[in-house]
Amino acid sequence: MTARKFLQIKFIVGILCVGCIVAMALSGQFLTSHDPEEQNLISSLLPPFDWEEGYIFGTDQLGRDIVARMVSGARVSLMIAASVVLISGVAGVLIGSASGFFGGWRDVVLQKIVETFWAFPPILLAIAIVSLFGQNPPNLIIALTIQRWIPYARLTRAQALSLRSRDFVSASMIMGGGTVWILRRHIIPNVFASAVVVATFSMATAIIAEASLSFLGLGVPPGTATWGGMLADGRSYITRAWWLAVFPGLGIFVTVIGLNLLGDWLRDQFDPKADLNLV
Repeated sequence: MTARKFLQIKFIVGILCVGCIVAMALSGQFLTSHDPEEQNLISSLLPPFDWEEGYIFGTDQLGRDIVARMVSGARVSLMIAASVVLISGVAGVLIGSASGFFGGWRDVVLQKIVETFWAFPPILLAIAIVSLFGQNPPNLIIALTIQRWIPYARLTRAQALSLRSRDFVSASMIMGGGTVWILRRHIIPNVFASAVVVATFSMATAIIAEASLSFLGLGVPPGTATWGGMLADGRSYITRAWWLAVFPGLGIFVTVIGLNLLGDWLRDQFDPKADLNLV
């Protein structure tokens, strides 16, 4: 198998994995008519593929439809992860570009801030923030964003340090281009491709982090189905109701592996040396 074919396979598999999860989140009303929080103790722990009752993935210990809860979990995970990636990406690119372009004492100060944030374990910092300010989606997004801007900042700073010595940037300065104009016209567009690659991997880690916090009971408020919360509920029934933990686990796995494959594909696409190796 050539490198080019392998690259195409990564793209196809990644698109299929992510596309299936997004489609499930957007068209959940066509997959099931049940409410994710609707309880029916008579139908508790029904096995998967119960077509008569309409429970394709079975039910949990309270008789709630697993498909409906999977759809709810997909929406929560994608919404929170997308918000985290958008906020952290914008903040990281702006901070990193400014740090690398200006240099000097401003670069030193910004790098000290980066090192300070980077010193804390991400999951422990997120747990502390959610525990302190309460469980709700905005606080969860803040908790997951507070460190995830750092990879963007470090990457864009390194590229901005290189770009500011390029001839086209020097020409813009000589012609009277302002700092903001140069950053907007020359620096940020040239670091955007690398930031997109980081965003793909960052979204995968954000989904895992959200699921981890939900598993610990520190995610979104109780009453909202999440993949991590479903895993936590299913661990007590793993020997007699395997579907409670397997299906949300598969949801996390498929989403993360799809995003990682797309990230690999994007990295190879934006790599200027990649064409030399595709034979």
